Amino acid sequence: MERKKSPLLIGSKWEQPIFSTRAHVFQIDPNTKKNWVPTSKHAVTVSYFYDSTRNVYRIISLDGSKAIINSTITPNMTFTKTSQKFGQWADSRANTVYGLGFSSEHHLSKFAEKFQEFKEAARLAKEKSQEKMELTSTPSQESAGGDLQSPLTPESINGTDDERTPDVTQNSEPRAEPTQNALPFSHSSAISKHWEAELATLKGNNAKLTAALLESTANVKQWKQQLAAYQEEAERLHKRVTELECVSSQANAVHTHKSELNQTIQELEETLKEKEEEIERLKQEIDNARELQEQRDSLTQKLQEVEIRNKDLEGQLSDLEQRLEKSQNEQEAFRNNLKTLLEILDGKIFELTELRDNLAKLLECS
Repeated sequence: MERKKSPLLIGSKWEQPIFSTRAHVFQIDPNTKKNWVPTSKHAVTVSYFYDSTRNVYRIISLDGSKAIINSTITPNMTFTKTSQKFGQWADSRANTVYGLGFSSEHHLSKFAEKFQEFKEAARLAKEKSQEKMELTSTPSQESAGGDLQSPLTPESINGTDDERTPDVTQNSEPRAEPTQNALPFSHSSAISKHWEAELATLKGNNAKLTAALLESTANVKQWKQQLAAYQEEAERLHKRVTELECVSSQANAVHTHKSELNQTIQELEETLKEKEEEIERLKQEIDNARELQEQRDSLTQKLQEVEIRNKDLEGQLSDLEQRLEKSQNEQEAFRNNLKTLLEILDGKIFELTELRDNLAKLLECS
């Protein structure tokens, strides 16, 4: 879990925590050099710090007020992943091996990437520091005066035989081929004495500059020793101040973590309240669903009774249809019989009418 923190004030300079995570811290057993010894009871904050005054990267971790990791990253260090959640590196200055156990592989990979990044930055910073030291330890020849641009030796001041040859040649050529412009012998001798005097002067200057160079070299060595002593003392004081500042930073981190936990608890309580309300709503919906189910069962039962009754009515209707059809058939047969009787009755009536007429005629005839 990456976190941003405020910088630590070291004297008048700033040391900046540039990356932080949480992990369980271990150190190799100094006796067996094989077993891991836990230095923290629980996961603690492990931070990368950058010292802008010395271009130094360090890994620092505190367990309460105790510094359990204070390792300066050097270019020859290597961070090794030994498992999906565990990594280690050796610190030759502290004469130990540190191990970190992370909660996830992602946190381990992120820490390893930062280690490689800051290791490369430390290498570049060391190279720049070495270049500055070389430039500081090399004396400046330009401050010696004159046109000397090379190490102070008799040859560089007086010139080599090859460098002095052109002067002699310039004076010998007129003597090899005399002309009207040739120099007199006495004038040539005066020039030689002049050059000898110049040579003696330059040799004296060379001796003085050589002595000054030796004295300057001795002073540089003394300054280097004093600088190393000052650096060791500054490193010791720097570590002590960093430990004290880290304690304060750790307290701030604990306070921030506590605030985050309180906020998380409040959010969880609100979420729990919402879940309880949702549960009550679901219970009410379940009760409504049960009532609807009971109504559905009642309606289903009534529907079944209606279906049974409907079947009975259908049976009765079928019986009535059969009886109606039978009655219609009987009525049809009765009509047919009645029609036949009417026809017979009409015939009998016609016969009786004829008989009456015949009787009436007989009566009239008699």
